[in-house]
Amino acid sequence: MFSQLSDKLQDIFKDLRGHGTISETNINDAMRQVRLALLEADVHYQVAKDFIARVKAKALGQEVLRSISPGQQIVKVFYDELTQLLGGDNAPLNLSKPARIMMVGLHGAGKTTSSAKLALFLKKQGKSPLLVACDLQRPAAIDQLATLASQVGVPVYRPAPGEKDVVKVGREAMDWVETQSGNVQIFDTAGRLEIDESLVDELKRLRDVLQPHEILLVCDAATGQQAVNVATHFHEALGLTGLILTKLDGDARGGAALSMREVTQRPIKFAGVGEKIDQFEPFYPDRLAGRILGMGDVVSLVERAAESIDEEEAARLEKKMRTARFDFDDFLSQFKMLRRMGPLENILGMLPGMGNMKGFSVDEKQLKRIEAIVLSMTPGERRSPDILNARRRQRIARGSGTSVTEVNTLLQRFNQMRKLMKNAGKMKKMMARLPRAGPNGM
Repeated sequence: MFSQLSDKLQDIFKDLRGHGTISETNINDAMRQVRLALLEADVHYQVAKDFIARVKAKALGQEVLRSISPGQQIVKVFYDELTQLLGGDNAPLNLSKPARIMMVGLHGAGKTTSSAKLALFLKKQGKSPLLVACDLQRPAAIDQLATLASQVGVPVYRPAPGEKDVVKVGREAMDWVETQSGNVQIFDTAGRLEIDESLVDELKRLRDVLQPHEILLVCDAATGQQAVNVATHFHEALGLTGLILTKLDGDARGGAALSMREVTQRPIKFAGVGEKIDQFEPFYPDRLAGRILGMGDVVSLVERAAESIDEEEAARLEKKMRTARFDFDDFLSQFKMLRRMGPLENILGMLPGMGNMKGFSVDEKQLKRIEAIVLSMTPGERRSPDILNARRRQRIARGSGTSVTEVNTLLQRFNQMRKLMKNAGKMKKMMARLPRAGPNGM
């Protein structure tokens, strides 16, 4: 996410911080490079131009030029302006009763999946969401929403087979809602490959019937400039209240995210950060600005860990690690806990400084091969790795579709890790035996 833009910006600011004094020439050179980086990242031309003008005006201010570390001050100015460009603060949903959310967007943007993801997110927040299928254009849309609703455990309204009147479906759905105990209604609407009059007319009529508090445009972040044009058209036609960016994890440029908020003046409320149903999170402009500039996003990392990691299991593993009784069953448990937090590369990207490691990547295929090796062991072998002789290792390699060399490498690293744990445990015991210093150092 934003890797291309992030790399270039960090290079620019690294050079700027290297200057002992900052002059207008330094700033002009840096801002010229920043503008090019933004345009290459598919940021809208006018948005990039206005943004650079604001940063430049503040960077040339006396407070920055007289600072002890003007290079750092300019990075701070850039971070503040980037946060504002992305929306300033997180914008929560308006869930005033009756809490109706209308999901709109082009075909393929991810409306149906995002509807289910939003329902799961709200369910975790203690709400009782309801899903309503209003996409009468795509034959599989209703079935897809029903399947996803079943996965997240949320009631869903399905129109009568063959129904073509979306306004009628909207009215019938509101009658159905009255029979349910839900308190948030999410309406999944139809899309097209491109915006046309019939789509806009259909959505306007449905909007007038539903009177939703939220009209959220679901946009594919990877479509760049097209996403900005789509957002502009939908906003002019319907009066959007917010945006949801999908496939944000797969877009190295990220120009859509930096442009859409500025063009529509509507907040980005959520972002899809993966294909799994739970990879959907509120959009925090300041956190994303920090990640783009290589400052990390520790807050999101902690939140994700709190959601994904079982505290009792983590405590059990920590105890076994301290006593050097860590085995491959424990390794597998730890591995699965980490994977529940999402793609490892995304997780590491939230750590400060990791964004500065150029060319850094995590080979997910290699991680799956490691998991396959462990799963190919018998329960007894996982509990007692020392019994893994040459014949057993050959069997494990065949069973996991790997080589004996890969099995041996994993075992070597595992044994090294256990030795480190054992030494750490001994050190802790030795420190505990040392006499405590009294008030006089005795």
